[in-house]
Amino acid sequence: MKITQDTAVTLRMKVTDSQGSVYDDGKHPVSYLHGDYDNLFLKLEQALEGQEAGFQTSLVLATEDAFGERDEALVTTMPKADFPPGIKVGGQIQRIGPDGNPRYY
Repeated sequence: MKITQDTAVTLRMKVTDSQGSVYDDGKHPVSYLHGDYDNLFLKLEQALEGQEAGFQTSLVLATEDAFGERDEALVTTMPKADFPPGIKVGGQIQRIGPDGNPRYY
Protein backbone atom coordinates (compact mmCIF):
# COMPACT_ATOMS: atom_id res chain seq x y z
CA MET A 1 0.00 0.00 0.00
CA LYS A 2 1.40 3.37 -0.98
CA ILE A 3 1.40 6.37 1.33
CA THR A 4 -1.13 8.85 -0.05
CA GLN A 5 -3.62 11.43 1.24
CA ASP A 6 -5.46 10.21 4.37
CA THR A 7 -3.25 7.13 4.85
CA ALA A 8 -2.58 6.22 8.49
CA VAL A 9 1.20 5.89 8.73
CA THR A 10 3.39 4.52 11.51
CA LEU A 11 7.11 5.13 11.27
CA ARG A 12 10.28 5.21 13.27
CA MET A 13 12.61 8.13 12.85
CA LYS A 14 15.84 9.20 14.45
CA VAL A 15 15.98 12.97 14.86
CA THR A 16 19.27 14.81 15.38
CA ASP A 17 20.43 18.38 15.07
CA SER A 18 23.32 19.61 12.93
CA GLN A 19 25.76 18.90 15.80
CA GLY A 20 24.57 15.30 16.09
CA SER A 21 22.62 15.71 19.34
CA VAL A 22 19.85 13.11 19.38
CA TYR A 23 16.32 14.42 20.02
CA ASP A 24 14.49 11.20 19.17
CA ASP A 25 16.27 7.86 19.06
CA GLY A 26 13.62 6.20 16.88
CA LYS A 27 12.88 3.45 19.40
CA HIS A 28 9.23 4.45 19.71
CA PRO A 29 7.03 4.49 16.60
CA VAL A 30 5.22 7.66 15.55
CA SER A 31 1.77 7.45 13.95
CA TYR A 32 0.11 10.21 11.94
CA LEU A 33 -2.51 10.81 9.26
CA HIS A 34 -0.74 11.64 6.00
CA GLY A 35 -1.83 14.58 3.93
CA ASP A 36 -0.94 18.13 4.96
CA TYR A 37 -2.63 18.11 8.37
CA ASP A 38 0.40 19.76 10.02
CA ASN A 39 1.27 16.48 11.76
CA LEU A 40 4.82 16.34 10.38
CA PHE A 41 7.20 18.72 8.68
CA LEU A 42 6.02 19.28 5.10
CA LYS A 43 9.36 18.15 3.60
CA LEU A 44 9.14 14.88 5.55
CA GLU A 45 5.60 14.24 4.32
CA GLN A 46 6.72 15.00 0.77
CA ALA A 47 9.56 12.47 1.09
CA LEU A 48 7.10 9.81 2.30
CA GLU A 49 4.43 10.50 -0.35
CA GLY A 50 4.02 7.48 -2.64
CA GLN A 51 6.38 5.25 -0.64
CA GLU A 52 5.49 1.77 0.61
CA ALA A 53 6.04 -0.19 3.82
CA GLY A 54 9.72 -0.78 4.53
CA PHE A 55 10.89 2.42 2.82
CA GLN A 56 14.04 3.87 4.38
CA THR A 57 15.71 7.19 3.75
CA SER A 58 17.87 9.87 5.31
CA LEU A 59 16.55 13.41 5.16
CA VAL A 60 18.21 16.69 6.12
CA LEU A 61 15.85 19.60 6.76
CA ALA A 62 16.90 23.22 6.45
CA THR A 63 16.14 25.36 9.49
CA GLU A 64 13.21 27.03 7.73
CA ASP A 65 11.75 23.62 6.84
CA ALA A 66 11.85 22.48 10.47
CA PHE A 67 11.31 24.66 13.54
CA GLY A 68 12.81 27.85 12.10
CA GLU A 69 15.44 30.09 13.64
CA ARG A 70 15.61 30.35 17.42
CA ASP A 71 13.49 33.25 18.64
CA GLU A 72 14.74 34.54 21.98
CA ALA A 73 11.40 36.33 22.48
CA LEU A 74 9.84 32.89 22.93
CA VAL A 75 12.31 31.79 25.62
CA THR A 76 10.96 31.88 29.18
CA THR A 77 13.08 31.52 32.30
CA MET A 78 11.29 30.27 35.38
CA PRO A 79 12.40 29.48 38.91
CA LYS A 80 12.61 25.77 39.65
CA ALA A 81 9.97 26.22 42.36
CA ASP A 82 7.40 27.13 39.66
CA PHE A 83 7.61 23.66 38.12
CA PRO A 84 5.27 20.90 39.28
CA PRO A 85 6.72 18.29 41.64
CA GLY A 86 8.19 15.26 39.93
CA ILE A 87 8.99 17.00 36.64
CA LYS A 88 11.81 15.26 34.78
CA VAL A 89 14.17 16.27 32.00
CA GLY A 90 12.40 15.49 28.73
CA GLY A 91 9.02 15.54 30.44
CA GLN A 92 6.04 17.64 29.41
CA ILE A 93 4.29 20.34 31.39
CA GLN A 94 1.06 22.21 30.80
CA ARG A 95 0.69 25.96 31.35
CA ILE A 96 -2.18 28.29 30.53
CA GLY A 97 -1.23 30.67 27.71
CA PRO A 98 -2.11 34.37 27.48
CA ASP A 99 -5.20 33.42 25.44
CA GLY A 100 -6.48 31.25 28.31
CA ASN A 101 -5.89 27.99 26.46
CA PRO A 102 -3.57 25.24 27.70
CA ARG A 103 -0.13 25.01 26.14
CA TYR A 104 2.16 22.02 26.42
CA TYR A 105 5.91 22.32 26.75
